Amino acid sequence: MPPHYTFAPRIKLPPAPFRKTISQKQSLMQKQPEQSRMDKIVSLAKRRGFIFQSSEIYGGLNGFWDYGPLGVALKRNLKECWWHDMLTGHDELATLPGAPTPYEMTGLDCTIIMHPQVWKCSGHFDLFHDWLVDCRESKRRYRYDHLKGRWASHREKRVFVVTEQSGDEALVETAAKAQKFFGLRANKSSEIEWAKAMVPLAGNAPFAEALGPDAASPGTLTEPREFNLMFETRIGALAGNDDDRAFLRPETAQGIFMNFKNVVDTSRVRVPFGIGQIGKSFRNEITPRNFTFRSREFEQMEIEFFCKPNDSAAWYRFWRDRRWNWYLNLGLTPGRLQLREHDADELSHYSVGTADIEYAFPFLPDGEFGELEGIAHRGDFDLRSHMEGKLVRRDGELVVETDDAGKPRHRGSGKDLSYFDDISRERFVPHVIEPSAGADRAVLAFLCDAYHEDEVPDEDGKPRSRTVLKLHPRLAPLKVAILPLVKKDGMPEVAIDLYRKLKPQMATMYDEKGSIGRRYARQDEAGTPWCITVDGQTLADTTVTLRDRDSLTQVRVPLDECVDLLRSRLA
Repeated sequence: MPPHYTFAPRIKLPPAPFRKTISQKQSLMQKQPEQSRMDKIVSLAKRRGFIFQSSEIYGGLNGFWDYGPLGVALKRNLKECWWHDMLTGHDELATLPGAPTPYEMTGLDCTIIMHPQVWKCSGHFDLFHDWLVDCRESKRRYRYDHLKGRWASHREKRVFVVTEQSGDEALVETAAKAQKFFGLRANKSSEIEWAKAMVPLAGNAPFAEALGPDAASPGTLTEPREFNLMFETRIGALAGNDDDRAFLRPETAQGIFMNFKNVVDTSRVRVPFGIGQIGKSFRNEITPRNFTFRSREFEQMEIEFFCKPNDSAAWYRFWRDRRWNWYLNLGLTPGRLQLREHDADELSHYSVGTADIEYAFPFLPDGEFGELEGIAHRGDFDLRSHMEGKLVRRDGELVVETDDAGKPRHRGSGKDLSYFDDISRERFVPHVIEPSAGADRAVLAFLCDAYHEDEVPDEDGKPRSRTVLKLHPRLAPLKVAILPLVKKDGMPEVAIDLYRKLKPQMATMYDEKGSIGRRYARQDEAGTPWCITVDGQTLADTTVTLRDRDSLTQVRVPLDECVDLLRSRLA
């Protein structure tokens, strides 16, 4: 196991959007700079055209986001890195470090809407839900597993103060709500007695004594009920009954399972092999929040890797390690990234093992991490489900779920999705290893990690503050900016000629507006790794100034070597 892994300690917690992994006993003063940093990142994303609120001119739509000119380039670069590194650039003849054998990779692009029976056999129709509660007073809706609180008492009154916040924000919010509920002035707040630390609402307080996050009195929260997260739609011009009902896919994986046999029959791939797909998915989240982290429309980068059952544990470890290193190689800070193996009580009913790659996003309290990617050992659950029908675990075994008449609750396709190995002469249902990454979450993580503030000398040598995105060059929306020092003396002509040579090779910008310091600052905010300045010396000796974004070093480079030099740096 690589020595740079950071594993979270084992902590038993109820389901929650983020697992706590280290002590939260941090002061609010320590947290404020991180929250301020997140506010600055969101502001930069809007100001520089990375991310916009969807339908903003109509007030926006919660849980939906648009990517602007720089944002779409960043996201596209991220997806192209994933596609190249995992699929098209993969050496199918070599045995990679940690891999049991060589393996093949191929790709798919499946439809967003599929046959409704797909989601019944996969379990999404019955099981893909969150628990929600409503507040009868504020008319707000909450995810049940997001609510937590603590008991507060003053004289003869006692109440469980509920919040959606985490960490220090939760402590501050519940203290303020309790003070208001008991009708105390600030100088009397110390009279409130707190029974215990912050705990989940579930199982720790009766609803009659729970003071909702936006309520003035207790007892306004409804009992929790199931809420299916799939978006429903109708097919056909005269659609109206259940036979016309369909769903927007909540994950891209099922389309890969639908085409497993097609890929095997047409591509001549042999087990072990993987199928990758990048595409949109949709989940009707109860409470989308934290910028783009939890959205209702998002993009996934998923691999379904098919292998022999006896080799599946080794392949699981291989993909877990490979995906972890992919994020590190693209520049995420190791100290803000962790790999967390799931405990047995966290695993899905079909899962043999699961690990999450998690990042310490600035909007989270200190010590909390949000999921970037999950790597799951799914066993033979998926292919068997679509052959036989929806499976459930009974007495440690996956069996077909039946109705009262003893027939399959959700009938499978009946098609044979087993695999015959013509070398070993054995037939088996392949096991599946699934690395599933969120493209939008990855973009957000790389933006947060790349955001830096420092000081650089201005044109007069005086220090000025600088905002810079230190994105990996492969991810940067722009690779190089061409800047004539002034708009005269033949400098623009030389700069334009260089721009035209570089543009077909990489994302290049030409900028002649404003002082050279302001132009450098604009490129720093966009994350552009290099700037080339054409100046007076260029006209004398045909060299240009190459400026590095991170080190701020400036070196003279022959004009005719610029294209090859930058291409080699991007290689």
